[in-house]
Amino acid sequence: MAAPASPTRPDSALVVFNRFGLGARPGDLDKLKGDLRGDPRAYLKAELRQPDIAMIPYDDPAYAGLLGSTAAIQASMAASFQRKLDMQAGTRQATMTNVAAVPPPVAPTMPAVASAKPAAVAEMLAKPTTLAAGATKPVAQPPAAPPAPPPIEARLFQAEAQARFDKALKADVGFVERLVYFWSNHFCVSVAKDNIIRASAGAFEREAIRPFVLGRFADMLLAVEHHPAMLFYLDNQQSVGPKSRAGNNGKRGLNENLAREILELHTLGVGGGYSQADVTSFARILTGWMIGGRDGHLGEPGNFAFNANAHEPSDEVLLGKTYPAGGQGQAEAALNDIARHPATAQHIATQIARHFIADNPPPAAVTRLAKVFVKSDGDLRAMAATLIDMPEAWSTPLAKMRSPFDFIVAIRRAAGPDPANNPNQSLGWLNALGEPLWQPPGPNGFADEADAWASAEGMKIRLDIAWQAARQVKNIGNPDDTLNAVIGPSASPETRLAIAQAESKQQGLAMLLMAPEFQRR
Repeated sequence: MAAPASPTRPDSALVVFNRFGLGARPGDLDKLKGDLRGDPRAYLKAELRQPDIAMIPYDDPAYAGLLGSTAAIQASMAASFQRKLDMQAGTRQATMTNVAAVPPPVAPTMPAVASAKPAAVAEMLAKPTTLAAGATKPVAQPPAAPPAPPPIEARLFQAEAQARFDKALKADVGFVERLVYFWSNHFCVSVAKDNIIRASAGAFEREAIRPFVLGRFADMLLAVEHHPAMLFYLDNQQSVGPKSRAGNNGKRGLNENLAREILELHTLGVGGGYSQADVTSFARILTGWMIGGRDGHLGEPGNFAFNANAHEPSDEVLLGKTYPAGGQGQAEAALNDIARHPATAQHIATQIARHFIADNPPPAAVTRLAKVFVKSDGDLRAMAATLIDMPEAWSTPLAKMRSPFDFIVAIRRAAGPDPANNPNQSLGWLNALGEPLWQPPGPNGFADEADAWASAEGMKIRLDIAWQAARQVKNIGNPDDTLNAVIGPSASPETRLAIAQAESKQQGLAMLLMAPEFQRR
């Protein structure tokens, strides 16, 4: 049964929906009490057992705009090539215009008709005309050009964003979605890098993160580092082995970005026992891992490709172990070993405990998670279940600030979805709060500490967003009822009094969305 709340121990229902989940919707607290006899741990574990719970299905008509990463990258490549052709054609046309003879003058009253096709002329003549200032004859107005459709990358990004928001709003608790966001930030790419990543960032999350979020860490690691979005983001398509056939021409050299970030951020962590020599050796091991280009020389464009001509053909020593020369399999063997390194277990355990429990996670919790990681061979479902069973997860005060994405989703779950039924407003809110979707400031992702999101300016923006969201609710009801529905008995007397004294229902709802009990997890 749920343990009672105390001045230092948070209410278990709030732990379920704030610490582990994405915020309660009206009716969720009652459902928690009714299902599984109110056992919060069993309620969370039931979500872990749902088949394919992390997946966004391609065959759902609601997500017809989604593409696989290969198709998305191919579309971006084609669009980029077409934009280049259009630019070149425009440059040629401008040059020809500059050198051409001046054409004969056209009638001043019909400037747009002289060069138009007959059908267009007829359309113009059929339209009403207006008089220009000081004119004595009517001037035909050319038809307004239809707005250009957004670039393919923007359309794919919006479809992916909508799918992500939909998934969050439909989740019973959202623990698995929170795990998806944790790993997507851990293995981050940024749409600011290039249109190729803007087109494929959502597909990267669907293909390399979601299928493995309750699987094995080693499998996720291999999927991530193979993925074209990650290879492009960390410049591995530019990395060439110095002694490879491609390296002999001296035009390109070794790029260490991917190797360094795998060791420093994805696996071992800072202080994980690797040296600069290990980074360089690992970079040589990873040479040849790249993306098929638009010309198709390395295989299907936009897909993972192994370029043997760029691969360093030598044995390499990494973390004290020798990996014989062996093409693509050399790096795969190294990644499998790194995934099982004790430093990786410690680093991942620390990151998970920091994300879900506290900025300075309890050492005992980190140790327990690391032991499960090692014993289970990196079973992430076992890690999630261990986190649920930890006493520290239920006794530690809710002191972490919800990240901007968590905050926006919690608002949508409590107050209702975007009235326009598209992600644009939510995406704008994320930009204003400093966490634009799939656009971290660097390979280390967005910060995961409360101080990063608790600035005075950040809180002012949150207040503005809470007020905008409250004003959009049509049937707002009684804010006290909403307070009981999404926070329940955890609401402090101060919060209840502030909402009760609100001048309007909208103001009361906005104050609820800004309450510490709503903001903290």
